[in-house]
Parts: sequence; structure tokens; C-alpha cells
Amino acid sequence: PFGCLSFIYADDHAALSFQTGLRGTLQNYNWKIQLKSSSTLPVSKTEIKSSVFTVKRLFSTSHSSVDSKEMKKFQLLAHKWWDEEGEYSALHSMNDIRVPFIRDTLLNMSSNYHLGNPLSGVKILDVGCGGGLLSEPLGRLGASVTGIDPLEDNIRTADQHKSFDPVLAKRIQYKSSSLEEIVEESMETFDVIVASEVVEHVADLEMFIKCCSRVLKPEGSLFITTINKTQLSYVLGIVVAEKIMGIVPEGTHEWEKFVPPEELERLLESNGFSVKTVNGMLYNPLSGSWSWMESTSVNYAVHAVKSGAQGQPSPTDALSELESEQPSATAGTAV
Repeated sequence: PFGCLSFIYADDHAALSFQTGLRGTLQNYNWKIQLKSSSTLPVSKTEIKSSVFTVKRLFSTSHSSVDSKEMKKFQLLAHKWWDEEGEYSALHSMNDIRVPFIRDTLLNMSSNYHLGNPLSGVKILDVGCGGGLLSEPLGRLGASVTGIDPLEDNIRTADQHKSFDPVLAKRIQYKSSSLEEIVEESMETFDVIVASEVVEHVADLEMFIKCCSRVLKPEGSLFITTINKTQLSYVLGIVVAEKIMGIVPEGTHEWEKFVPPEELERLLESNGFSVKTVNGMLYNPLSGSWSWMESTSVNYAVHAVKSGAQGQPSPTDALSELESEQPSATAGTAV
């Protein structure tokens, strides 16, 4: 029950630079529009796309930095991902329920699948992939998987482990990157995104969801597993799991950053997703196994679908949206 992706955004100086740069870009864009209008010539699509691209690039590169405290926390464990009896044992056993959940949900949504490789042709992005614990079983089901993680040591571990299997080596690629950093190159690229034990570590959850939407194809699926913010989750997830039983390394979680399912659903729905499933999950530390349950009071899994293709926004709408997002992105500095 822990993820490995954490974001922290720019300090005051960087935020001021971003605001200045964005304002200048927008002013330059507006000036071009006015100039073209006054000369009765149409604005070229190339110039519009260039302006939008410039703003997107400014936006993404200014807000891709990863919290150094979280990086150090997980770097100490980067070589232990594939120790099934070690610190990541609970994540290994979680595969027993999360992999079938992803597989069966996708198969129920499509009649086109291949025996033996049921997810063949499906492009999956595994956000916060760590050492590849979820990427590999999805690759074995036939999916084409891209795993991203901001910690290079995690990616090295993942790359080394997949190299033992020639089939996986062809189906999986790993990148040392944050989600924001790949938005530019991966707009509406993936059929599926999995973010397992990740969202409780991000600094700006809504920005994270917006980025997921941008790299996901219309009607694509988003799978999230995370921890509810309840008294019970504090007792079991932190006191028992971290401090008493040592199932999870102490300091892995901050209860304040746990996400209630109601909040996650609200953010998903307000950003163009339709929530299809919310299932409670239970970990038994004595047997080391996971099972599904009705209650979402501790761990839970969500499946949401991005809305279908709508009318493409105009360049001015796209710029307005980016400008309106900017203050919220620089506000999430607490970790």
C-alpha cells in the first residue's frame, strides 16, 4: 500500500518567472491576432499551433519537479523491488487482485481479444511504476506497457528485471520521467493508465488527473488504487503497518495526503471522467493476501473512463484553460 511518485511545484521565484513568461507569451499571441486582423489576413494555423505549443511547453516544464524528500525515501529501497518477502511484499501480493481487476474490466468493455494474450494491442501507461511490479504482469497479458517513474534507480531496477524475459523486453519500455514531463509528447496516446498506490503521494491531485486525461485516448480507462482518509486508515495504514508490524517502511505515508473516494470521484467527474467502479480492498497481514470488500474505509480501487471525443477547443479556449490552471499548479507546494 504505497506508491512512488510525488510532485512538488516551483518556489515563489520560479512561480514569478512562470507568470511573467506566460503573460509575455499570451501578450505576444494576442498581438499577432490583432496584427493579422488589422491587415485583413487570416491567422495561420501554424502560428496558432506554435503559440499553444509554446504555452504548453512553458506550463509543463515549469511544473515537473519532483519532491527531493520523497525521492530520497524511495531511493533507499530501489534495489529491493523484487524481494517478495521484503518491504514491497504487500505490493507483490496486491497483484493477485489488481491485475485481474484491470484485465477483466478491459475484457468486459471489448469483444476483441486474443486467447493467451488478452490485452494484445492495448497501450498502457503505468504511472509511478517503481521496479515494474505491475508493468510486467500486464506485459505478460499481451499489453504494450510504458512505465514511468521519476527515480532513475527504480527505472534501472525495472529495466534489469525485464531483461531476463525476452518477451517482456519487447513489450515494456521504461522512462525516468514524471507524468507532466511526458504530456507534450504523448497527447491522447494511451488506451489505459494505471496509477497504483500513487495519488496519495502527489502534491496537486487535480493537476495529476488533468495530465492523465491529456495522455489518455477518448473513452480510455484510468485505474487507481489508493488509501482512504479515515481514522481506521491511520491506525491500520500507518500505526500498525509502519510502526508496529513493519509491513511498510516507516515514514512512507502521510495521513494528511490520503484521498477520500468521494474527493477522488469529484475530481475525476469534474475533469471529464465517468467513474464506473469503486471497490474496497482489504489486506490481511497474517496471510499476506488481499481481498475485495464492500467497505472503502482503508484501501480502495477505482475504474474511470474518459469521456468520448468532443468538439476540439479553439486555440483561444486552449490558452484560456492553461492560463486558468496556472494559479492552482503553483499553489500545491506542501508535501
